[in-house]
Amino acid sequence: MAALAAAPQGTTDSAWAPLAHYLEQSVARRAFPGAVVAVGRRDTVLYLHAFGHLTYGGTGGPRDGGTGGPGDGGTGVPRDGGTERVTERTVYDIASLTKVVGLTTAVMLLVEERRIALDAPVTRYVPDFTAGGDSITVRMLLTHESGLPAWKPFFQTARSREDVFAAVLREPLERQPHTQMVYSDLGAIILTRMVENVTGGRIDRFLERRLFRPLGMRETRYRPPKSWVPRIAPTEMDTTWRHRLVRGEVHDENAAAMGGISGHAGLFSTAPDLVRFAQMMLRDATPGDSPAGARSGQPARGMPPRLLDAALLKMWTRAQDHAFSSRALGWDTPSEGSSAGTKLGARAYGHTGFTGTSMWIDPAQDLFIVLLTNRVHPTRENRQILDVRRAVADLAAEIAGGP
Repeated sequence: MAALAAAPQGTTDSAWAPLAHYLEQSVARRAFPGAVVAVGRRDTVLYLHAFGHLTYGGTGGPRDGGTGGPGDGGTGVPRDGGTERVTERTVYDIASLTKVVGLTTAVMLLVEERRIALDAPVTRYVPDFTAGGDSITVRMLLTHESGLPAWKPFFQTARSREDVFAAVLREPLERQPHTQMVYSDLGAIILTRMVENVTGGRIDRFLERRLFRPLGMRETRYRPPKSWVPRIAPTEMDTTWRHRLVRGEVHDENAAAMGGISGHAGLFSTAPDLVRFAQMMLRDATPGDSPAGARSGQPARGMPPRLLDAALLKMWTRAQDHAFSSRALGWDTPSEGSSAGTKLGARAYGHTGFTGTSMWIDPAQDLFIVLLTNRVHPTRENRQILDVRRAVADLAAEIAGGP
């Protein structure tokens, strides 16, 4: 697999000093122990840098975020006084970015193949989902307007993945469909069941075969192996359920009760892998942007292959009804006070993850912004990330300029 493209001539780290300084300061004020940020275009990485440490105790700052070297014990993870530094290849629990990188893409692929219809009732694919009869469509689950609750603590009683599915499928609606947008993990879990019923296998296997392997996303997966743990950013010190530091296993409790594999949470990834995903999303939205044959696995040198239909992708990432909500299909779009900041265009789309992650993609500016942190370490009560996401998006967009 080819290395990621370097910054283009004329773009230097000094140009990105305001963003670097802001993230250094964010580490210093304990918004999170460390972070990785990636900014780029469909064929170029403009800025990719690591800051801080995996846990508190280090000095933070970009000089602590190298990619290994003398004194790292051969692990690729530098150490400073026993505190592990974040590197560009640090693995993060990306939380609800799972919904868009994994689940939404899986549904999109199946819609393109006409194995799923957006406006068909969910019961066509998940007969056990009876709460709304045939009134709830696949589209409603993707735009979070099904009437399902936002969240329920199924992990407290479930003993298996099937227990969680069964509990979600019998959960009654809280409101009539298409009357209010309520971001719902339950809807994503039902979509997971739908993907698995249609494909005849678990969602992780489908994504590995159809998305991660074709894009060369070798460090994106559910249930990371133990060998990855030294470079996985720990999340929360769980004092109520697991009673231990959560590291190398999914932070989300319901996903954990599902064996770590769900469409609503569970993926672990790195900034370079998410760069490959974002670049694919930008290029696939432009017909003819890749040479002939790219869609069948012959991309331009070093670039991921085409996977998605351009017209479908544009429709999928557009707000479905601005008068109703900012939600696209699976994705969100910029709105007042959102993590998109103020400088991304109306056609931008993105998502956040509870652990402190975010991704925004702006086709008009040919720009993506990926931010990975473990802001929930050691406790989820730390909410400084809300301001950080907006500031990072604004700084990145301003420094990157136009396409």
